[in-house]
Amino acid sequence: MMWLSMTLALVGPSQAALRFGCSTLSIQRLDPLVEPGRLPSSHVHQIVGGNAFNVSDFSNYWTAVLFFKHTNGTYKRVPIMQNSALPNGINGGMTIYYTQQDFFSNGNQKITAFKPISETGFRMTVGSPTTNNLNDAKGHVGIRFVCLTDKNTRFPELPDFPTKPCKGGIMTVQHFPSCWDDKNLDSPDHHSHMYNTAKEAFSPAGPCPASHPVRMPQVAYETLWDTTQFNNMWPKDGSNPFVLSYGVNKGYGTHADYVFGWKGDSLQKAMDSSCMFNACENGRPLKSQNVQAMNKCAVKNMVNEDLDSWLKVLPGQAM
Repeated sequence: MMWLSMTLALVGPSQAALRFGCSTLSIQRLDPLVEPGRLPSSHVHQIVGGNAFNVSDFSNYWTAVLFFKHTNGTYKRVPIMQNSALPNGINGGMTIYYTQQDFFSNGNQKITAFKPISETGFRMTVGSPTTNNLNDAKGHVGIRFVCLTDKNTRFPELPDFPTKPCKGGIMTVQHFPSCWDDKNLDSPDHHSHMYNTAKEAFSPAGPCPASHPVRMPQVAYETLWDTTQFNNMWPKDGSNPFVLSYGVNKGYGTHADYVFGWKGDSLQKAMDSSCMFNACENGRPLKSQNVQAMNKCAVKNMVNEDLDSWLKVLPGQAM
């Protein structure tokens, strides 16, 4: 994880926007939010964040993994690429955003940081693996795919997998809800305590409703999948060859998980500052971690499954 803690708050108008890269911490069947205590979990996730994952320290971010399904019925995990906006050398992972309104300002509104992690600390999910039709997918405006010409491509945003090979790969974008009910740090479905007013492409979210009145940071993930190595293997009938790690070949069910664990009040101080993106690093006001140290951060492989070869069946899925 790139940023660790806050050293001081800056004086001036608050318009903070945070963006940092998290190298891949682990790729295995773990999910302490939806399936706590289950080892292994039902499907594979890519996990980034602090190396105390599944314990109590630092924030963690994880998503379902993308696989390519060959016409012969075998599966290959799609590698993760580094985002071009980040320092060179990051080992895959995701780009994480904490914005207040958009990329330019805080919208003149108070942003309340998530509550510090504890045994019942703040957590949430976005999207659902049970989404099974295009109309419902279009309603989840925070969950989108981008067919990349190159790593700087950001439009158009699609509610499902691209329908043709993409020259630069595929990006998954996941915007979490940012309106909190001011009561619950979690809920049985991991999202009812939050309300999503996010719009497309990092545009300003709508106002929070009375039921969820507290505006929190807008968390978003970007994951770049290197699908280019499979471009010459697409089925001749043009059907989609990509499958999420729980066995669904529609992008509708893509989802993401978040557990908050920033130390002390560091995130609140960051939201109260006026730094933007890279200007927030190197103690202005957040401490940063170099790429070499970040890439060394890892967690023990607790499942020990082969995730790199061509597989006859997806890990955790029945034959």
